[in-house]
Amino acid sequence: MAVMNYEEMKAELEKRLKPSRYRHSLGVADTAVKMARRFGVDEEKARIAGLLHDCAREFPNGDMVAEAEARGILVGEIERAMPLLLHAYIGAVRVGEVYGVHDPEICQAIYRHTVGGGNMTPLDKIIWYADMIEPSRDYPEAAHLRYLAEHASLDEMMLTGLSESIVFVVRKNHLVHPDTVLARNEILLAQATKDSRQGMSC
Repeated sequence: MAVMNYEEMKAELEKRLKPSRYRHSLGVADTAVKMARRFGVDEEKARIAGLLHDCAREFPNGDMVAEAEARGILVGEIERAMPLLLHAYIGAVRVGEVYGVHDPEICQAIYRHTVGGGNMTPLDKIIWYADMIEPSRDYPEAAHLRYLAEHASLDEMMLTGLSESIVFVVRKNHLVHPDTVLARNEILLAQATKDSRQGMSC
């Protein structure tokens, strides 16, 4: 199908999501655009990925495994135990089915917006982080994370966000997805390599 324009996407998404989820999606889109502007990332791709990141939340949690399998998406043990995680993977396909979006960078950012992953692009990181800090998010660490979005580097922000996410999941005695650990470790390893090179140049 032909890609919708942004207003058409908003209208279609509003019909499919509950009001609070739709408002959250608008907040992520607006936040992602501001972050994209700061970090020199394509603002329109950030806007679309932010708006549609939760598009698969139209499906009930109990249907996520079946919806994923119907699209040939691999469902691992962690996803079977926590099927809500699958909305990110389904959403990466759903944006093409419903909204005509097939841009691989947008699809990947949607795919990774919940648990992260290896070799995350700046757009991936922006959508992941914007999902944590959009205006309707209300939790103790949110204010500090919003401050970082305006003052820290993208990787510094992500490292704090990923660490907070892992601590939150551990405190709830839930499974920690290996992609989240991978994303955090990659940033730490890159920082260590950078620090080592700077030390050798002194």
